[in-house]
Amino acid sequence: MPSHRIAMLRGMNKALFIKLAILAVITGLLCIVLARIGGLADERQARQQEAEQSVVQSQAGPQTLLGPLLLRHCKETWTAGYSEQTRNFLAVLPPSHLQVGGRVSPDPRYRGLFKINSYASKLSIAARWDDFDRLNPPAENAGGRVECGDVVAMFSTSDARGLRDVELKRDGRKLNVKPGTTNAVHPAGLHAVIATPRSGETLELSLAVEVVGTQRLAVVPAAGSTAVSLQSSWQHPSFGGRFLPSEREVAENGFSARWQVSELASSAAADVAAGKPELETLAVDLIDPVNPYVMSDRAIKYGLMFIALTFVTVGLTELLTGRRVHPVQYLLVGLALSLFFLLLLSLSEHLPFLAAYLIAAGAAAAVLTQYAAAMLGGWLRGLAFGGGIALLYGALYVLLSREQTALVIGAVLLFAVLAVVMTLTRRLDWYGLASGKPQGE
Repeated sequence: MPSHRIAMLRGMNKALFIKLAILAVITGLLCIVLARIGGLADERQARQQEAEQSVVQSQAGPQTLLGPLLLRHCKETWTAGYSEQTRNFLAVLPPSHLQVGGRVSPDPRYRGLFKINSYASKLSIAARWDDFDRLNPPAENAGGRVECGDVVAMFSTSDARGLRDVELKRDGRKLNVKPGTTNAVHPAGLHAVIATPRSGETLELSLAVEVVGTQRLAVVPAAGSTAVSLQSSWQHPSFGGRFLPSEREVAENGFSARWQVSELASSAAADVAAGKPELETLAVDLIDPVNPYVMSDRAIKYGLMFIALTFVTVGLTELLTGRRVHPVQYLLVGLALSLFFLLLLSLSEHLPFLAAYLIAAGAAAAVLTQYAAAMLGGWLRGLAFGGGIALLYGALYVLLSREQTALVIGAVLLFAVLAVVMTLTRRLDWYGLASGKPQGE
């Protein structure tokens, strides 16, 4: 082989390696850009959480409701040796039956751009006691004497600032309600002193209360049997806690849900009587199905895959058409793909996520189509390139909206892309390309 031919091949190989190195550097720079945009999404999400905490501090946080319960403060005295010993304790009696019903009305609050899901819940609570033996506890020490105070009916919330209108009745007679529960384990709430029930009597209390809170409403099933029924106009509930509803219906005009829990399935009643602070609950959260910051963050995670697939497409076009693309053009295409995510993040703060996604994807696809037409030497190629980008954006939205099937969709998409690349390049003479030999020789 002539020396000038060898020199030419060496020059071509050197140019190829230099271009590949430049593309690697460009890809690294674009990864930095994506990381910065991802950091911005994290920052905005943190600011949203700060806004939520601001609402919690000025209004009320997630609410967990406990009660009504009956309790008595007792004191046992006994003699040990030559000294008198005492112990103070609390006798707590959960109801035999507890029924909670009402409506949860969404009341969103705003801090700047950020929306916080809060609510006002009007509840009717009915509790019944059939046995009062635990309100008269026996002495635990030999020769001990137990003295107990008045019987107190208490109702606890996790944040007492959320209590609005409250009316507690016994047998239709309104009781004098005071702040606090007199229970040190669950102090926030209200209480009322009631006449000591007689043996064999059935005690019924009814409580009408309006509770304001943020995002989550939970009820502790601290009773022999607990029935809870909630309705709301919120379309996107998330049911949680230790017990899911036995019946639920979620429709465009809201949701309704019913829970039925017995003490055979829940330890809440026993835990309350034992004075434990952590209790089982049944709960509902008012969530937004599409959080723009979470969705944007998930989209950014696919950014590198987008760039890699686009660079592969441009590289294939170079191979198949002989049209040379400068590294600067690769950089500009990559920047356009990266800035799509920044545009999506900023628009989703002001528009519904789908509208923001369509605008950002449409703008990016339009810019890349006209640029590819000049870069690849023809509008037909530019339209084909833009159509491919539009398909990628469509696939990305499917990945974002189908979280549970995102892995299988992504795997199928990548396999399909690989299959297309292999099909288009199955007849290429890669050695010929490296040596500059024309195809078909």
